[in-house]
Amino acid sequence: MHTPKATLVFTALLAAGTLMAQGPATPNSDTQLSAQGAPQQEAQGNHHNMNPNKQAKHLANELNLTSDQVAQIKPILADRNQQIESLRGNSSLAPQDRREKMRAIQQDSKSKIEAVLNDTQKQQFEQMLANRRSHHKEQAPADQPGL
Repeated sequence: MHTPKATLVFTALLAAGTLMAQGPATPNSDTQLSAQGAPQQEAQGNHHNMNPNKQAKHLANELNLTSDQVAQIKPILADRNQQIESLRGNSSLAPQDRREKMRAIQQDSKSKIEAVLNDTQKQQFEQMLANRRSHHKEQAPADQPGL
């Protein structure tokens, strides 16, 4: 049911906020991580491609969501993305404060999403997140613990 690629895509979507909290991307960087976790050319000022509709569709596929659940989750994802964008634009925050706020945004969104899910879907969602955490730890460079 869960393919490693699909899980990686979803986890990259959730991890994008944490990665963005590390600091602003340089305006002239050649490549960066997209919301799907793959390198991409920088789009006209679009430092990341976090589309709530695509994210909701991915969750719908992975968790077998109903159309009503998708309709409830889309605004949660859109709100999370807006908060992330706002946080990224706040250059007055120290990196640690930015990371803490990013984690709080991610946790709040996770709680809201879980409130929409049934028990089976919650278990699947938790497993997806656990897979993301383990994959992320494997991929984190030694000089950047806790990514």
